[in-house]
Parts: sequence; C-alpha cells; structure tokens
Amino acid sequence: MHVLKDIYLEIEAGEYISILGTSGSGKSTLMNILGCMDQLDEGEYIIDDIAVHEKKEIELAPIRNQKIGFIFQKYHLIPTYTVLQNVMLPLLIRGEPRESAITQAREYLALVGLEHREKHKPSELSGGQQQRVAIARALITKPKLLLADEPTGALDSKTGADILQLFKDLHNQGNTIIVITHDVKVANQAQKIYYLEDGILNEN
Repeated sequence: MHVLKDIYLEIEAGEYISILGTSGSGKSTLMNILGCMDQLDEGEYIIDDIAVHEKKEIELAPIRNQKIGFIFQKYHLIPTYTVLQNVMLPLLIRGEPRESAITQAREYLALVGLEHREKHKPSELSGGQQQRVAIARALITKPKLLLADEPTGALDSKTGADILQLFKDLHNQGNTIIVITHDVKVANQAQKIYYLEDGILNEN
C-alpha cells in the first residue's frame, strides 16, 4: 500500500510554497522524501539536476548537507553546544576550515538578529530565538531548498508571526522554501498552497 499516490510536484528556484495536510495525510512521508531522508519505492525525484531516486542510501547524506536546509518544529539544536557552534556545525561536517566556519556562522546569526547571543546555550534562549538559530544553521550551507516542518508549531502566535515574516524576507532574498504544515494561517503565507489528503496532492 502506497502512502503517497501519483504525486507530481515541480518547484522553481526562488518559489515559496506550502504543503497543507492533516495528521495521517502523508505529510511526514513526503517531507522525508523531499529531504532525502527516505527513498522512493518508485518514481523520480530530481533536485538541482541530481537524480535522487538513482542514489544509494549512503549517497543521500552529502545531498542533504549540500542541497537542503532543514528547519524543524523542535529546532533540533545540540544542547551542549553554543549558538555559534550549532550554526557552524554543518560547515565543519562538510570540511570547512574552522575559522571560515566561525566567520560565516556569525554572518548568519546577524542575518537572523542573534549575533549578540553566539555564546549562549539553546536552553538560555526563548523558543523563537532557538528557531532563529535553527534557521541560521539551515541557511549557512547556502542550500538550494529550505525545508521547514511545522516551523511555528512550538511557538506562541506573536513569535510564530515573527518567524513567518523572516521566511518572507528570506524568500525575497531569493531562497526556495517549502513549508509543511497543518496550520492554514501558516500555509497562507506562501505563494502557492498544495493540499495533501490521503496521499494525494492538489494545488489550490
């Protein structure tokens, strides 16, 4: 039994789309495939001219690191690392020299307004600040795609609105963004809305 059924989704560079669906609609499966965390049973998935469906599982990690920036509802920051260390980590994994990684991490922290918090641990930040750190970490690799899973789900309405405004700013700077959500208000911020129901995807 297929969770997703005859999905066709084409996203141009610089687009900002949302995928709206309830629990059990197939959102998590679709996100895992788009994020190269799960592989297709059949069909094709191409990102930046890379045929992901032809890759072995061991080949997916470099694609995730180089092509996709992940933003999660629960932030997924390393609690024992400082803000600066969390943001620079993807570059260190890639093999970037430490000093270069530090310089770039500070640039992206400034972009999200947290340059003054670089020495703090995640537990010393508010939820909105932690999400901004996660966004800086996602951006630092200059990914082709920003993939956000319920990015405001753990935030109060005011902080959530601030994060959505940041997404708009990032989109205006040319970033390609996919937001996966069950929240209509969050989905409505995007250029296009796709509805996922019982594994079937339809554009609004």
